[in-house]
Amino acid sequence: MDDPLLRWREEFPILSRTVYMISNSLGAMPRGVYARMQEYAETWATRGVRAWAEGWWELPVTVGDKIGRIIGADPGTVSLHQNVTLASAIVLSCLDFSGRRNKVVMTDMDFPSVLYLHQKSLPPEARLVIVRSEDGLGIPTEKLLAAIDEETRLVATSHVLFKTAYIQDAQAIVERAHAVGALVALDAYQSVGTVPVDVKALGVDFLLGGCVKWLCGGAGGGYLYVRPDLALQLEPRLTGWMAHQHAFDFNTEMAYRTDGFRFLNGTPGVPALYAVQPGLDIIAEVGVAAIRAKSVRQTARLLELAQERGYRVSASPDPERRGGTVAIDVPHGYEVSRELIRREFLVDYRPKAGIRVSPHFYSTDEELELTLREIDDILRTRAYEQHAGERGYVT
Repeated sequence: MDDPLLRWREEFPILSRTVYMISNSLGAMPRGVYARMQEYAETWATRGVRAWAEGWWELPVTVGDKIGRIIGADPGTVSLHQNVTLASAIVLSCLDFSGRRNKVVMTDMDFPSVLYLHQKSLPPEARLVIVRSEDGLGIPTEKLLAAIDEETRLVATSHVLFKTAYIQDAQAIVERAHAVGALVALDAYQSVGTVPVDVKALGVDFLLGGCVKWLCGGAGGGYLYVRPDLALQLEPRLTGWMAHQHAFDFNTEMAYRTDGFRFLNGTPGVPALYAVQPGLDIIAEVGVAAIRAKSVRQTARLLELAQERGYRVSASPDPERRGGTVAIDVPHGYEVSRELIRREFLVDYRPKAGIRVSPHFYSTDEELELTLREIDDILRTRAYEQHAGERGYVT
């Protein structure tokens, strides 16, 4: 098949020496990152402290605008943060849980880091309700909607579930929440960059995510979108000098800015803000619609290949409910994943899901076949046995 997206392969150095099936965890690094990091170093070396006034100070929002173009957000409505956990904490710090409307609704399929935050950071008067999966694949939409009522302050859940790539019905969640007066913080980490997202069409209140995965931006590029008509009603308690109207007057009383800076806090991680940009530029040029079309086709092929072999898969057969990952549950899955990585087939493993295989727009169809053949060989030859007892970092 003639695949025009494969012309981008040469922009990602690691693809020349690995079968890269782990973009759900860490997207391949674009070649352009070398130049952007050199630019950062040269700017620091030659401009010194002047660099702040010459662009560094604005980066958390100017880079946010690059993300905004991918998610359909207005300029100035997306701010960059270290990670989604911090962005989620900022959202919580905007909200009042003191009255009857004190409930937060989440699911047991949401990413643990965000669950931990809500379990430990909500005030004593808040109630956390966790809707549980019945099949380990997804959450029945009706069950989640039923948990959202007039006592709900916030629904904080994922657009695409991290273990199984199940796409939740974000539109239905937002509509139900708004019908009863609740807000929605949608974690789009596993969707933006591979599943089309339009924040205006959704009407979502908060959208959180990061650049490290499908956006090929590396670590340190978390982001937060806040619905513009809502933003000015909010005063985040987790704040700092970057959110102040006159930061360099060093006033001792807070006066919030009225733009995307309102949700910032302390000094940003400037190197990360340089590093994320080449990936964002490429994704914007390729277009998420084209990426999604290829993803649907390739994940369908992965399902077919796995099922031909009798492997259990943790992925929806319905493309409307399937994101960019197919988790393949094979015997000795963790050990098989470690041997795959040793052989330069980069994947990851999640308990109760399996080996997550995640092609992206730069992946070839042949690589799908090669990955399944390699799994077959590892199981046939029992090569996984050399990894028995290993329990190190799980990618």
